[in-house]
Amino acid sequence: MKDLFPPDPDGLLELHNRKYEVRAWRMSNDKLLLRGAVRDDKPSGLYLEQDAEPLTIHHMIVDLEVGFPSMDIKRVEVVFESHPHQQCTGITNTYQSLVGVSIARGFTNKVKELFGGPRGCTHIGALLNAMAPVAIQCAWSMRVAAMRETGDTSEIRPRTPEEFDKALKFNINTCHVWEEDGETVNFVRNGGDLGPPLPVQKRLDELGLGEEAWTKMRG
Repeated sequence: MKDLFPPDPDGLLELHNRKYEVRAWRMSNDKLLLRGAVRDDKPSGLYLEQDAEPLTIHHMIVDLEVGFPSMDIKRVEVVFESHPHQQCTGITNTYQSLVGVSIARGFTNKVKELFGGPRGCTHIGALLNAMAPVAIQCAWSMRVAAMRETGDTSEIRPRTPEEFDKALKFNINTCHVWEEDGETVNFVRNGGDLGPPLPVQKRLDELGLGEEAWTKMRG
C-alpha cells in the first residue's frame, strides 16, 4: 500500500505531527463499531534537547457503537491516553449526550452545538467530525457483508426508485457528485449502472478479473 505522505521536505525542521485514524467493524446486521484516535506528537529533541523519542502531547480514543441503517449512536466511550493538563479528563462524561444522536447528516452541527468552545474538548470534536463520514462509508460494506451471508443482493443493487432512495439516502447531497437532481443521481435512479468504483476497477485489472466479477457480486 502506498504511503499516505510523500517523503519529508529536505532541510526543514519538523514542528508537529498530528494523526487521525478511524476504523470500523461490523458487530451484527444492525450495528457497527467505530473507533477513532487522534494523536499529537512533537518530534524528538524539539521540546527536550536530550530526548531521543517523540513526545506525545495529545492522544484520545473514541468508540462509538452505531445502529444500522438508522445511524443513531447507541454507546459512547471516550478515553484520554495523553493530555497536557490534569483538568482535561473532566469533560469525558459529557460525551454521553451523544447517545441517541444520528451520526448522519447534521452531525457536525450537532457536535458544535453540544461541545463547541468551552463545552468540550477541541481534539475530541475534531475526531468526531472525522469519524462520522466513515460510518456513512460503511453503509455499502454492511450491505455487502449481509449479502455474503444471505445471498440476497437486493440491498446492494437497487432496482426501483424506492430501493435506490433507501440504499443511498445518506449519500444524497453530500458532495457535487451526489447532488439530488444532478447527473449521477438521475442516471442511477433511471436504471443506469456506474460500474465499479475506480479503485475497484484498478484492482480487478491487477487481479486479471473482468467486470463480470463485479457484476456477479452485485447479483
